Amino acid sequence: MTMAAAGFRRYGGPEVLEVMRVAMPAAGAGQVLVKVEASSVNGGEIAQRRGKLRALARVSLPRYVGIDFAGEILALGPGVTEFSIGDRVWGTVDERGSVGAAAEAVAIDTGRVSRMPEGWSAADAVSVLAGAATAVVGLRDKARLRAGERLLVRGASGGVGSVAVQLGRMYGAHVTALSSQSSEQFVRGLGADEVIDYRTSLDAIGTFDVVFDTRGTDLWELRKHLAPRGRMVAVSFDVDRKARSLAGIAASSIFGGRRIRFFLGHPTAALIGEVARLAEDGHLQPIVDEVYPLDRIGDAHARLEAGGVHGKVVLVVEETASGGAVD
Repeated sequence: MTMAAAGFRRYGGPEVLEVMRVAMPAAGAGQVLVKVEASSVNGGEIAQRRGKLRALARVSLPRYVGIDFAGEILALGPGVTEFSIGDRVWGTVDERGSVGAAAEAVAIDTGRVSRMPEGWSAADAVSVLAGAATAVVGLRDKARLRAGERLLVRGASGGVGSVAVQLGRMYGAHVTALSSQSSEQFVRGLGADEVIDYRTSLDAIGTFDVVFDTRGTDLWELRKHLAPRGRMVAVSFDVDRKARSLAGIAASSIFGGRRIRFFLGHPTAALIGEVARLAEDGHLQPIVDEVYPLDRIGDAHARLEAGGVHGKVVLVVEETASGGAVD
């Protein structure tokens, strides 16, 4: 048995993406086999596809894409008792591994999967999951955001930033969104109290208790706008100036008290389950920019690269005929 999976055999633009035939995975010990109904496009995948991360993480080609997924359990591996066949679940694959979620199925450890929010579609689920897991860790655990504090979310209309705005409101912060003028009404609808055009000089944006950055550029300059006890969290770095950007993040912990807390999210089942509860309680709303079928993976990547995306670009996966040569 084979299945469809999206990936690339060489680095380049969206045109290098294709849907390949690969072996259907099987659920091993402590794993479930999930029929994927939806996945999404993430910024890190674009940088990787363009070859921007080769110096940091060597990967073999072909490389398969997709980090988050939502769908239905098809089979249980040995030792799995907490799930049943037919359960609707969501989760993430290890982005450092060789498996991609933009495929017809994934075999995944139970520690990386949880039940989907009740009443949500698969497309709704993947528009929130990765961004929410990242924003919860960044705002609650890394920055320890408190009610009444001033929060700046840079990249507020994107897949992670749009969820950070919603969580900032839930935590009781005064939320300022840094985004395009065309996104003002969108981010205000998510809970932003103020909106600043991203083209505004950083010198004029004011001072904040917490800065949550999804862009990764000008981090050293941005940290100057932290209050004396301010905290800054970055979930990206400048892929065009990797050494300088990462050195600046490291140096911030040595020089001065305004350290830049940088991390990459690796959600656990407990965290994914917590995000589901936040969604079911009405604290998070799904934000789907556009939906593409898996065989238009190149168009989906091009949409994200074009900019101006509100929330997530979603891929829907439909079952194709099995069989055929394995790539």
